[in-house]
Amino acid sequence: MYPKNISFNRRFSQIASLGSFQYTKEDLISKLASLLQSCSHPNPDPQVTQQGQQLHAQIIVSGINHVGLLGSRLLGMYILCNKFIDAKSVFYKLDLVYASPWNWMIRGFTMMGCFESAILVYFKMLGYGTCPDKYTFPYVVKACGRLGAVGLAKSVHRTIRIMGFEMDVYVGSSLIKLYAENGCIDDARQLFDKLPQRDDVLWNVILNGYLKHGDSKHVVLLFNQMRCSDTRPGSVTYACVLSACASDANVNLGTQMHGVLIKCGQVADPQVLNTLIAVYAKCRWLFDARKLFDSVQEAGSVTWNVIIGGHVQNGLMNEALDLLREMIFAGTKPDTITLASFLPALSESASINHGKEIHCYILRQNVHLDVFLKNALIDMYFKCREVEMARNVFTCSSDIDVVICTAMISGYVLNGMNFDALETFRLLLNKQMKPNAVTLSSSLPACAGLVALKLGKELHGQILKNGLEGRCHVGTAVVDMYAKCGRLDLAHQVFDKMSEKDSVCWNSMITSFCQNGQPEKAIELFREMGSEGAKYDSVSISAALSACANIPSLGYGKAIHGFMTRGALKTDLYAESALIDMYAKCGNLESARNVFNTMPIKNEVSWNSIISAYGNHGHLHECLSLFHEMKEHGFHPDHVTFLAIISACDHTGLVDEGYHYFKSMTNDYKIAPRMEHYACIIDLFGRAGRLTEAYEIIKSMPFDPDAGVWGTLLGACRVHGNVELAETASSQLFEMDPTNSGYYVLLSNVQADAGKWEDVNKTRNMMKLRGVEKVPGYSWIEVNNDTYVFGADDTCNPRADEIYSLLRNFVLVVKDEGYN
Repeated sequence: MYPKNISFNRRFSQIASLGSFQYTKEDLISKLASLLQSCSHPNPDPQVTQQGQQLHAQIIVSGINHVGLLGSRLLGMYILCNKFIDAKSVFYKLDLVYASPWNWMIRGFTMMGCFESAILVYFKMLGYGTCPDKYTFPYVVKACGRLGAVGLAKSVHRTIRIMGFEMDVYVGSSLIKLYAENGCIDDARQLFDKLPQRDDVLWNVILNGYLKHGDSKHVVLLFNQMRCSDTRPGSVTYACVLSACASDANVNLGTQMHGVLIKCGQVADPQVLNTLIAVYAKCRWLFDARKLFDSVQEAGSVTWNVIIGGHVQNGLMNEALDLLREMIFAGTKPDTITLASFLPALSESASINHGKEIHCYILRQNVHLDVFLKNALIDMYFKCREVEMARNVFTCSSDIDVVICTAMISGYVLNGMNFDALETFRLLLNKQMKPNAVTLSSSLPACAGLVALKLGKELHGQILKNGLEGRCHVGTAVVDMYAKCGRLDLAHQVFDKMSEKDSVCWNSMITSFCQNGQPEKAIELFREMGSEGAKYDSVSISAALSACANIPSLGYGKAIHGFMTRGALKTDLYAESALIDMYAKCGNLESARNVFNTMPIKNEVSWNSIISAYGNHGHLHECLSLFHEMKEHGFHPDHVTFLAIISACDHTGLVDEGYHYFKSMTNDYKIAPRMEHYACIIDLFGRAGRLTEAYEIIKSMPFDPDAGVWGTLLGACRVHGNVELAETASSQLFEMDPTNSGYYVLLSNVQADAGKWEDVNKTRNMMKLRGVEKVPGYSWIEVNNDTYVFGADDTCNPRADEIYSLLRNFVLVVKDEGYN
């Protein structure tokens, strides 16, 4: 060792001056190489870099050949000191038949993040005829991993296997890490099991690979294997296993790990402690989480974030806010993660004031608004219906990226501002930003909302062009867009081509068929969903029950009810409410009431379902009795409740009572009537023949009546023969929906009943001119669990002769009873 007071240059001069008589040439080069290595450190201070450059200069001045070992050390020194221009100059002066110079260049480019360049140097090395060694491959594999080029990595792996480097601990570790981080966990495990030596780093790589893959079971199994091996688990290992406990909410294993950590003295490690607190918080053991937190003498920002995030996740917003105040009082400044963790929960509870307080704190304290915090703010404001505030956050952002634009698109869609959502998408394209899978799947609902089929097809083309159609959430958005634009055929084509379908995708397709008048197809898909192993949830069950109600098919509805009682959905509020609706629409009020009575927990939806069931059957007494019972249980009636009551009054012909509840809804409960309430009250007055009053109500509506309202009035005019009002209603309907044959038929029937045959001819000629054809009506009946569909003069049923013979006999019986 040289004394510390001898300068770097002096030490070099001593070696150089003694070289001619004390050192052989080889010894001198070896000494200089050693001295160069002392200057080779990643991210060195400028003085060390300067010393290395001085050493290089003195080597050149001394005329020492620096092509071999010395040249390689020089190249390494410049690479590690981030002097790539000097490194390039040295590289081209070296003998490139050896692997070392190439290895340094590959390593250098990988360190710079120029992964494509690193791989290019590797292929140039092969093209030059230089044989790679075991030091070449770790950085080549790392470059492939960072680029996500798994196929290329597998090709490199084959070369490694041929050259016999697969069992090298460093080469093998790099391959395992690449496979684990890129979703090829089986390949990673296969290679891991082959390696004869496994250090703690390698164990941690494979454990984290399984954790990232969502396979907590294998994380625990491998951890037990590790404990039985010669490798001792460290803090990284324990944190990984605890993360697996948190992801599965496995509190039993979490408490066992806590005991192991106390026994081995690792519980005080910050990383382990933070993960352990997260386990208890995720498992709702907040008392234990807080106890652990309080045991920390000086909590850092990460620890504060974990305990605050735990309270937020469990809906304890007041306690979380108290912790935030404690954090600030303790002198720890909240960071972007702390603040961003609050905002999603505030969105859910619509606590806009708390959200604005946090926003003010961010502005006052000059907290850096990174992408995550901006997104959280935008999301919070949109979910709280503060669209202008969300827009202000967006417009004040100097660095707009695709993530923030996507948040804006999603927010606009959530608030029904589909045009603004598409304008933001255009802005994104104009700024040369490339939309990702989330952006495209967020924009498709805007196309669906505007029924912009052409634009939706363009987005679908963009998805196909970028190879994103295989992603389940993207495919689901495409299916939903086509279905809502009225192209169920295209929706089904996309659905059938999807290689992977989750329950959301299945639900979207089933619901689309049900809502578009194809309940049989919806039930068929529901069966197919079960046969393919997809998991039913409350949405799929509710959609299938709705389809059964629309056919109606009581037998299949009962089969679904049986499935519910055997599974986890027997106490699902929404599925049980759909079950009540199905039984009611199939005419089985007794079963509907039994389902309601046996529900352990009820909400507004279930109360509305049973009230609607009795209301639609005209059982006004039971309907009102349930209405008062609902209020006694502390539930507030909503627009659906009153619609059911008014409908019950409509069915029983109690006009004044129905109008009383209509006025009570607006005056006593401050619920603004919707279009369906007006349609129902118009039907109520129309059935009673009070057509003038019905028309006056239409004229007093605060918004333009739709086709349903005018159609209801037209139907009442047909019953009561009011030609003048019928013509007024039909003129509105012909503008709104000129292709609906039903309106023309109703008007012509009213005119025919009044003997106005010239007007009848005019109406029928109008149909011909507009190319409107009468759509035949169909009815259906269920016999022995089979549903039969038939129309007027239908002879398709193989037993048609028997049916018509029975019908003729039935007509004679009806006439004998005095009916016309």
